[in-house]
Amino acid sequence: MALIIKHGAYYEQHKKDNIMNIKKKSALVLSAATVMLGLYTGAAAQQIEKPLKKNTATTFAIVVDQETYNKAKQEINAYKSALEKQGLGTYIVSHQWTKPEEIKVVLQKLYSDKNRLEGAVLIGDIPIPMVMDAQRLTSAYKFDQARFGFRAAVPSDRFYDDFNLKLNFIKQDSLKAGNFYYSLAPESAPEIHPDIYTARIKAPAIKGKDKYELIRTYLSKVVAEKEQQNRLNHLMVYSGMGYASESQTAWASEQVALREQLPQLFRAGSSAKFVNSRMQGDLKQRLLTEVQREDLDLAIFHQHGESDVQVISGYPNVSFPQPSIENVRRYLRNKIQAANRKKQDVAETKKRFQATLGVPMAWMDDALTDSVVLADSLFEANGNIMMEDVDKIRSNVRMLILDNCYNGSFHKDDYMSGHYVFGSGKTIVAMANSINVLQDVWTTELIGLLQHGVRAGNWFKEQAYLETHLIGDPTFAFTAEGNTDYNELIVNKDGSDPVWKQLLKTGDADLQALALTKIFYAQGAASSSLLKDVYYSAADASTRMQAWKLLSTLNNADFKAVLKDALTDPYEYLRRRSANMAGDFGTDDLVPALVASGIEDWASKRVAYNSGNSMSFMNADLVIAQLQEYLKKPEFAGNTDIQRLIKRQEGTREKVLKEGKVMEDKKAVAKERAFDVNMLRTYTYHELVPQAIAIAADAAEDHKLRLAAVEALGWFPYSYQKDKIVALCDQLIADKNSTAQLREEAMRTKTYLLHFSAEKYQTVAKK
Repeated sequence: MALIIKHGAYYEQHKKDNIMNIKKKSALVLSAATVMLGLYTGAAAQQIEKPLKKNTATTFAIVVDQETYNKAKQEINAYKSALEKQGLGTYIVSHQWTKPEEIKVVLQKLYSDKNRLEGAVLIGDIPIPMVMDAQRLTSAYKFDQARFGFRAAVPSDRFYDDFNLKLNFIKQDSLKAGNFYYSLAPESAPEIHPDIYTARIKAPAIKGKDKYELIRTYLSKVVAEKEQQNRLNHLMVYSGMGYASESQTAWASEQVALREQLPQLFRAGSSAKFVNSRMQGDLKQRLLTEVQREDLDLAIFHQHGESDVQVISGYPNVSFPQPSIENVRRYLRNKIQAANRKKQDVAETKKRFQATLGVPMAWMDDALTDSVVLADSLFEANGNIMMEDVDKIRSNVRMLILDNCYNGSFHKDDYMSGHYVFGSGKTIVAMANSINVLQDVWTTELIGLLQHGVRAGNWFKEQAYLETHLIGDPTFAFTAEGNTDYNELIVNKDGSDPVWKQLLKTGDADLQALALTKIFYAQGAASSSLLKDVYYSAADASTRMQAWKLLSTLNNADFKAVLKDALTDPYEYLRRRSANMAGDFGTDDLVPALVASGIEDWASKRVAYNSGNSMSFMNADLVIAQLQEYLKKPEFAGNTDIQRLIKRQEGTREKVLKEGKVMEDKKAVAKERAFDVNMLRTYTYHELVPQAIAIAADAAEDHKLRLAAVEALGWFPYSYQKDKIVALCDQLIADKNSTAQLREEAMRTKTYLLHFSAEKYQTVAKK
């Protein structure tokens, strides 16, 4: 899977160009949108109330629907006053919104003003953009759009905050009138880089609660919290069942990195608590107790989830015979109960498990006994945090990061993160995802900025994928450790300002990482040697990771050198990402280092997992030869893990050969060929690229299959076959016989592939 980078060089120039374009068009656009600053022009007009505090360094917008504003006007005005007291000039933009464009126009206009808009909050019933044709801008989403249509759309407020994204309107949902569907334009920037930050204050469907009452109560607690002086000095991190392969090395390595990023948490009077699913006891109850702590500032949940649940734990981690037997019996009962619910043959199900697992029939006899079914149901419930569990407590953790799937599904009437934020406790803001999310996302990127008073929104801008959202007040900030206003620097100082080179000299891991990011935005490819030097010289893991990440966008010789060495970096997360990235390249020169990673880094379960996957995408003969060389070494003689890898690689070689023949065979079953083409979106077998190119280029092939092939080839941004893919795209774009759909998909693929190249990021100074 290719790494998705959320920022690009040229960004500073793009930002300046964007502002100029907005200014040139603003009079026409605003006239069309009937926006009048500070007064009404009729019942249908938008109203923008200007800040009372003038000449602030940056500004902020409260965007609210008219009904919510009417019913929570006092609380919204109090929120505005609290923000201005903190030095943030605040607009209130109210209207009975009929489409997302009405809001975006206003935000762009305010962003182009002298006192630049830094962010906005969307309160109440605000139109929801649903984005199609943009799955490469998510962290992991690969829902088959051709098969499922609009069900595959991604709910995303990047429509409102990333002005470089070009999204073409498709339609308004006929059943859910608040949902509006858009397609990523073929020529759009193939990256996420918000110009401003946004967040949603949208009440979930809490039983017995009116949504306007929830919003009023929430805003009142936000205003109250802004009166407090609260440094970031208490943290809790949970790593759940199945997360990062339950790697203990990953769990420990994150603690080391967080100590470098947030050193004050490890001093007397502070606390940092790290919990994982392998610990014994009632984890659900203990975690619910943790988030109720009055002093807890930040909680991070790494786990699986759905829109209404956080998955906490599974079967107990045991080794003694009796509890192990009970785990097996519980597993069997679960399967039998499921078969019964589906009206399948229970007796046959039991016989199958008896035969395949060698278990006695007696272990399954009580599977459908009422008392046992109830006990199993309670056990299952105790392994998950449900929305109703959150409603029964007072969640006091001020900021919550839900690093799991779907907990931020604000497009639904009810969603998990909303229950924390709108509950009776002191929780102010949560970061969560509207769809599924990659396990290997760098959730703690630049997290150290929070200790310096950086607002949640300004931190979030470097976190945002298409699916990532803040729920709650994005202006929330912890009391700063020093006197420097980093919010003002982030918004108003571009990468050419001397302040960023000065910050590179600090001993602060994430201030250095932020400085690298800003310099990269300004210099592009010219920053390559700096990034490489910082990778090799930085003592802190997160600083090295930031250099690696920025270099990966350039995709040049400097990055290739760093990538190879990063496979043995002390930071587990960096090794993990490098192991994954090596497979995206697929080149022979990376095979020795990748094989070494898969064998020698055996204690790092997630790294070994990623290395094993990446080996599947490399030259199979070379990988097998390298593995066999290890078996010749005395210390590895007879190593069963290596033997298993060889068998796996042999199987992959056969699979790739077989699938390649199916793709080449026009007489093969259409579904099989389509399956193999779509498979390349997730399993980037570089050796199958020529077959996919042949399908895409052949006018005699089924049109849908050609489209699928072109789209699948867009998931190879680092491949040694990339030039061939780009040449195909040029051919399809130039071909007068290509359908408009085919040309557009070819343009999307080409734009994305070329985004990951040093040529794309030649220094802005040449302009």
